[in-house]
Amino acid sequence: MTIFTLLLIGAFAGLTTVLFGFGGGFVTVPVIVWADAAVGSDAVMIAVATSALVMVVNAAIATVSTPVAVLERLRGRRALLLLLAVGGLCGAAVASAVPAAVVSWGFVAYLAVTIVDVSVRPGFFSRAARESSPGATVRIPSSLGVPIGAVASLLGVGGSVMTVPLLRRSGLPMSEATALANPLTLAITLPASIAFMALPHAVPVHASFLSVGIVDIGAAALLLAGSIPVIVLLRRRPLPIPDRVHAWTYLALLLIVLGAMIASLW
Repeated sequence: MTIFTLLLIGAFAGLTTVLFGFGGGFVTVPVIVWADAAVGSDAVMIAVATSALVMVVNAAIATVSTPVAVLERLRGRRALLLLLAVGGLCGAAVASAVPAAVVSWGFVAYLAVTIVDVSVRPGFFSRAARESSPGATVRIPSSLGVPIGAVASLLGVGGSVMTVPLLRRSGLPMSEATALANPLTLAITLPASIAFMALPHAVPVHASFLSVGIVDIGAAALLLAGSIPVIVLLRRRPLPIPDRVHAWTYLALLLIVLGAMIASLW
């Protein structure tokens, strides 16, 4: 049942990677907390680390298959990508040193704040009056790279829930905002996952097959087996979703994941 569940959730993670730019982080963390519940409170650390590896692969595949015209919006933003990577490395280092409860409830608080933010602040559910012109670079300040990367890797969320609203409010349609979240997520999670795999004895890992550092390779492999075919399929056959429906579905998914995470902690 665990294997089937992880494959099924992996497929759902692939869906969220393409449609929402999550890379799987928000979906996989609660599931891995459940799958590795036998290790107790340390399960959340395993979940964060394993989620980072899943997001590296998912985000890389999604990025490679993103139209070049969309990726051109990152032209000249090397400083932002570098600072996101630095933040991702810092967040992974902090995650290995703080109590698991801080990460667990930090994940919940982060989701809750994001839900309130996109619901209350203007600009998310309707595109900005002044839309970004085709080919214009993304307008996320480079100074936000380190904090976004650090929080994202600390909580195992990839950063998309910070970057998608920022991209959205800069005038991008949901389709482009979520697509661009994947290369930004890749910049964060690649150094973070390497750091997590370099922690051989930080917490006990009882992986189904094997583990590297605090990464449950067994769970990651099953999740990726479910997600990769879905990503490839949806990139070849994109789903036509109206922009406003896309935005509201994004919020609904955040609410579902918030409920799942709270349930896994109680």
